[in-house]
Amino acid sequence: MRQPTVTHVPAGCRRVELVVILGLLTAFAPLSIDMYLPAFPTLTTALETDGTTVQLSLASFFIAFAAGQVLFGPLSDRFGRRAPLFGSLLLYAVASIGCALAQSIEALIVLRLLQGFGACAGGVISRAVVRDLFERDEAARIFSALILVMGAAPIFAPLLGGKLLIWADWRAIFWFLSGVGLVCLAAVIWRMPETQKVEHIQSLQPGRIVRTYVRLLCDVRFVAYALIGALSLGGLFAYVAGSPFVFIDLFGLAPDDYAVLFGLSALGFVTAAQFNGRLIPRFGPARLLSAGTTVYVLGSAVLVLVTTTGWGGVPGFVVPVVVAISALGLMLPNTSAMALAHFPQVAGSASALLGCLQFTFAAIATVLMGAIQAESAVPVASMIAGGAVLAAAVRWGVAKE
Repeated sequence: MRQPTVTHVPAGCRRVELVVILGLLTAFAPLSIDMYLPAFPTLTTALETDGTTVQLSLASFFIAFAAGQVLFGPLSDRFGRRAPLFGSLLLYAVASIGCALAQSIEALIVLRLLQGFGACAGGVISRAVVRDLFERDEAARIFSALILVMGAAPIFAPLLGGKLLIWADWRAIFWFLSGVGLVCLAAVIWRMPETQKVEHIQSLQPGRIVRTYVRLLCDVRFVAYALIGALSLGGLFAYVAGSPFVFIDLFGLAPDDYAVLFGLSALGFVTAAQFNGRLIPRFGPARLLSAGTTVYVLGSAVLVLVTTTGWGGVPGFVVPVVVAISALGLMLPNTSAMALAHFPQVAGSASALLGCLQFTFAAIATVLMGAIQAESAVPVASMIAGGAVLAAAVRWGVAKE
């Protein structure tokens, strides 16, 4: 089989272009999730179903997004970073068209599964590309820069989704997502270089793939940092899944107002990540990870307090949520860089397992939120706090670097 030809990325504007492309590839998850969150009540009526079943369309995306990464990691280690993206992005675009044409909630759930499978390669391969090109501290800075691009998605996606619901209907959201997939496919074909080193090419023998994943799972450093990111992300997506109920049903806000408040937490996340990138040369990723973990725990603890007591109304809920989610900007770039630092030869597989663990926890949190018949904001706050406490326990109990 033909081996990938490596193109090294020069400094300057070419590096900025690569960061933009990688950021867009990692934005598929927040785009595919956040854009249609404001449409949940509309979908319930349009497809003659209930809110719990609609949330299954979110969970099915997560399940495929998590499981599919285990496949795309070894594929990218064998065929390079570009080739697997071609098929995955095409699948994403076609599945998005199918979602736009779905006539039942069952069809939408299945098509969202395919959409999640097509979307997952973007995150896997983006992280692998960063590991191909940069060592740990610089990789953490690049991951922070990616969040600047990726983070625009959760800020603007709910706003755009809300506007599309006003201008058209929920189907327009998926037509838009299909267009995004095709634009990214064009960018990969014409502007993204191959970065995998020829000497790092791996075989696709099942035994070797299994041994690679077992070796990663037996590495305490990898598992610890992957778990910190996964537990944190689980708390984040408990908020993602539960926020429409809290803001629209519980607080009675309009979809546009919900999108603005949801965007505040995303803005805090992006801003903290940019500070993280600037502070790494001075403090290093380990100290910044500890600082972020502390803030995450404190913010979520306050959130549990205000939701339990009912104090503060909408501002009382929004402020600690923004603080807690912002802290992830100091955690996720550093956990990714520190987990992948020691595995340059199998960067694709390591990235895949990292992403699989993260989005498995996200899927579990989403399913749990859908199953809970909540009558208050306490379940959302409790799941965010639970993820924060467990992440802190791993950080200070296992990952002591």
